[in-house]
Amino acid sequence: MASLRERVILAVVAMVEAALPYATVRRNIDTPDRPEAGGLVIVRDGDPGEPELSFSPLLYTYNHAVRLEVVAPAATEARSEVLDTMLSAIGLRIELDRTLGGLCDWLEPTAPDTDDINPTHTQPVRWAALDVVAVYVTSNPLI
Repeated sequence: MASLRERVILAVVAMVEAALPYATVRRNIDTPDRPEAGGLVIVRDGDPGEPELSFSPLLYTYNHAVRLEVVAPAATEARSEVLDTMLSAIGLRIELDRTLGGLCDWLEPTAPDTDDINPTHTQPVRWAALDVVAVYVTSNPLI
């Protein structure tokens, strides 16, 4: 069975796929030279950070920042609006289930950092990076 950390990351991937059915969602890939036609979201495993400890019983509480890199589709004049629509869809999906089906205690997105990027031989593409912070508790940081 996968660790709680892994199940939370996989649930974030599934949540993004459900929020953006036409976008390509990949985990931990290199940033491609060309954007995908329906947009692209790269889910990075992120950083669970240092846990808060409780000692009776021993429990580890993590605030795991799972990184999302959201890239709007190429060749669109309204790339800022398209990116905003993609981010809003992710935000609405998070509001539907802030516990990822009971895997975590709380799920909270951070504000996105947005910018234009210039992929090789294409028009500028609108891009955003944000963290989805999952708060979860485990009795063992490895399982």
